[in-house]
Amino acid sequence: MKKIHIVYILALVLLAACKREDFLDRFPQDGISDPTYFKNENDLKLYLNRFYDALPVQRGNGENNSDNFVPGTRNPLLAGEYVIPSTDANWSYTGWANIRYTNYFLQRYQRAEIADALKNNYAAEARFFRALFYWEKVKRFGAVPWISTDLTDTSSVMLYGPRLPHKQVMDSVLADLNFAVTNAALATNTQFAGRITQDVAQALKARIALWEGTFRKYHALGDEQTFLRAAVEASEALISSNRYVIWKTGNPNSDYYNLFIQEELKGNKESILARRHIKDVSMHNLTRQLSDAWPSYSKAFVKSFLDKNGTPIALSPLYKGDATLDDERTDRDPRFTQLIATRGFNFFSNTNGTRDTMTLSRLPATVTGYAGIKNYSPDPVQWNANQSTLDLFIFRYAEILLINAEAKAELGEATQVVIDATINKIRDRVGMAPMVITALVKDPASDFPTLAVLLDEIRRERRIELAAEGFRFDDLLRWKAGQLSEKPESILGMKLTPAQRALYPAGQVNSIQVDANFNIRVYTNITSRIWNDKYYLYPVPTNELTLNPALLPQNTGWTN
Repeated sequence: MKKIHIVYILALVLLAACKREDFLDRFPQDGISDPTYFKNENDLKLYLNRFYDALPVQRGNGENNSDNFVPGTRNPLLAGEYVIPSTDANWSYTGWANIRYTNYFLQRYQRAEIADALKNNYAAEARFFRALFYWEKVKRFGAVPWISTDLTDTSSVMLYGPRLPHKQVMDSVLADLNFAVTNAALATNTQFAGRITQDVAQALKARIALWEGTFRKYHALGDEQTFLRAAVEASEALISSNRYVIWKTGNPNSDYYNLFIQEELKGNKESILARRHIKDVSMHNLTRQLSDAWPSYSKAFVKSFLDKNGTPIALSPLYKGDATLDDERTDRDPRFTQLIATRGFNFFSNTNGTRDTMTLSRLPATVTGYAGIKNYSPDPVQWNANQSTLDLFIFRYAEILLINAEAKAELGEATQVVIDATINKIRDRVGMAPMVITALVKDPASDFPTLAVLLDEIRRERRIELAAEGFRFDDLLRWKAGQLSEKPESILGMKLTPAQRALYPAGQVNSIQVDANFNIRVYTNITSRIWNDKYYLYPVPTNELTLNPALLPQNTGWTN
């Protein structure tokens, strides 16, 4: 049975003291007040619990802004329709609240009458979260103010300081991560089960350091080595701990799919940290959301799958073409049918023991025909509105292995030994042919034609293994590869030839349009998305620039 490790509390209410009669100078006896709080471990723990809801949970419908998915409604940024807003929740007073709250904690936690080491365990949590929150700000806006003190809503300097350069802010983020890694509780400390431990801090450090190191490299900012090294160090610390493995049961045709529909990830050795859900206590609605509006993969994503021997389809003698979905799935990477619903997929298990299985793609509910099934459970219990109890990953070990492989490849250190310990551990789960460096051949249809073949294939592996978990758009940003969103195939679906169309009831497919090659056109008024390099950053909202001219200049390319 699941146990609750994280308790969520309401935000603290800070009460101002009156200055007159003595009895009014007394601190409140029935509430939380600044002078009387932060006195013991429980105070520190409860205060920090507020941040756990902000942890990035990986969900199977999290990439509608990337070239992997085609949403039914166009993304405003990639449609070229995004304009500078007057306000942006990410830059509002509320949008900076979590950073303000972490700073508030860091200036007061020393009051606690507990051992210094224990105090530092909780300070590590706060700095972990501050690093996460600042990284999100930098990804969105680039240069931002660095605020390391708590500020009130009446403070004249609240968000009115100058923006500091991207690199300077991220150097401070790395300092926070290093503090968290050094001072967080050990992963083996059961008192901190379900909380931020050294292993969780290492996972976030690895993720952020890889992003920043490659961002600096491909955006020509310089000084990328420090962050790439940090990504290697953090990922190797987790690998060498021997606490984590790739989860598998010996069923390569279903293990990857089943990994994401588990009710209990406690004890799963691929889980570094998960959001756990308990019946009638903490539930979600993901499976129902996935069934209501099926995530739709793009033709571009589907073509990125290798064949089962590890050969790109442009070179594969096994590839049967894309005339039908049956052809496309044949002899492909086994994750193809564990990520995309194809013939025979069990999409609903009836209470009488029978199954509703797929014969044809679920058009038009899936706008491309390529229905995403990560986190999709056929269990009818999980379909009840807001009652799903499937656990969801926050950090999983496969990502750490991919980080290690990519960072080492960027540093020129990815030997076959490295690939065997990372990429091939992941492939082994699904019975995919191992990657052999000396046998790699450059894909003539590569998205990265000038990239070394090893890095190219590591990026492909990341795209497949982490599909639908929310990484792809961030990856395109750091690789300076936003232009991939413009590929026509990034908004196309499966082939709907006259022969295929005839298999459906006419009313179900009559309105679906196709291109000259019979690929489904989701957006009938355009043939490709729009990419502009200004999209690497969002604009600072106009109200903030008006209030604080020190935030100028506006991000490059954005004008009123």
